[in-house]
Amino acid sequence: MNQQATASQKTRAEQETENEANRLREQVDEALLAVAARAPDEIESLHTAADRIERAARDLADALRQLAQQRRTPEGL
Repeated sequence: MNQQATASQKTRAEQETENEANRLREQVDEALLAVAARAPDEIESLHTAADRIERAARDLADALRQLAQQRRTPEGL
């Protein structure tokens, strides 16, 4: 219940940043699984994981910049 109350107090930029951070974590976890699998299609899986991590990292960086911009202005709080 406390977590729900805290979540409702987050701004949209904070929520988006948290979502993007979680998505990046998931992509890293999937990449680690692909590394450990050593499957026959390993090369393609690794390339796919790299692409997904790049996109997730870019999205997180954008969300962090947006959050920083929001916090820079008094109305953003």
